Amino acid sequence: MALARYKMFAGYNAWANERVYAAAEKLSAEEYRADRGAFFKSVHGTLNHILAADRIWMKRFTGQGEAPSRLDAILHEDLASLRAARDREDARIAAYIGQLTEEELAANFSYQTIVNPKTVTQPLAPALDHFFNHQTHHRGQAHAMLTGLKGRDFAPSLDLVLFQRETGAGGIVSG
Repeated sequence: MALARYKMFAGYNAWANERVYAAAEKLSAEEYRADRGAFFKSVHGTLNHILAADRIWMKRFTGQGEAPSRLDAILHEDLASLRAARDREDARIAAYIGQLTEEELAANFSYQTIVNPKTVTQPLAPALDHFFNHQTHHRGQAHAMLTGLKGRDFAPSLDLVLFQRETGAGGIVSG
């Protein structure tokens, strides 16, 4: 049961990222890089942060891949290469989630934090809850910046229920 939820969240993550990146591509370079007062300043900084954090967590989960040492790392200076990296990371996330078992979700794993370094041990499932929630949190900040820059009709809906209706995920059947 829990695995189905995480598979849905992995699908939602890729779907929502696609929508945000498509909107970001319509911004001017100045709009895309404008400091909008968010945690990571701009749409550019925020999208880089989401990718950086995803890589950090995926390295923790899998022991594989490159992970930046800073949460504010700018992994890609241009939107095109950032989007290509995002697409690859979303596929990596879906593949990882797709191979998990219920036993692995319940098992403990340990990782090192970046801010105030220490070792944390916890079950995998709550860590995945944070992982997907973190993406949603910062994607929401990017969405707010898009809305602030271009208006309410510019930024796409990122509602989970819309994803569920469009894809049938979560058992929703539209009639």
